[in-house]
Amino acid sequence: MSSKKITVIESAAVLMPAENIDTDQIIPARFLKTTSREGFGANLFHDLRYNPSGEPNNEFVLNTHEGGCKILVAGHNFGCGSSREHAAWALSDYGFIAIVSSFFADIFRNNALNNGLLPVQVSEQFLERIFKECSLDKTSTLKIDLMKKEIEITTTKEKQSFQINSYKQECLIKGFDDIDYLLDNLDAIEKYEQYRVSAY
Repeated sequence: MSSKKITVIESAAVLMPAENIDTDQIIPARFLKTTSREGFGANLFHDLRYNPSGEPNNEFVLNTHEGGCKILVAGHNFGCGSSREHAAWALSDYGFIAIVSSFFADIFRNNALNNGLLPVQVSEQFLERIFKECSLDKTSTLKIDLMKKEIEITTTKEKQSFQINSYKQECLIKGFDDIDYLLDNLDAIEKYEQYRVSAY
């Protein structure tokens, strides 16, 4: 399934400094009864967003921010736990385009990239700077430039580069999934196959 193209993201950030946020916290297992990707955002962080009575937890960040934020900033080791792809679906369906942390679980990182969600891994020191500046100045935004592989705290102009697989970078920039990428390169693939046949 094709995703939205990602080039530059600039947005206020939702701050979740807690470490070791696992996939069951992101989307509890009882909500995984469907294979459709739509609708998971309503239950993102459900057991943190709502009290046992079903009332919103007024202290949880998703219930206190103004909405419309495209970037989630989380503590170390985000997305650990089970390998459920639904965690990436829920984050995307809620409206997040990028997740920033100092470390991502490998399976979550891959699931995110495969579903049009950009994981941006920064140093512990830069993550601390983000939390501090965005907490002190509510007008602060983050700017993520996927072309340059760079993230910036706009109010202080502090920047840091991040790593991403070049193939996945191209897919996100073009809004491609793996099938789209193959179709886009179909001519080159066919020419290569013809060359192989003629060579033998």
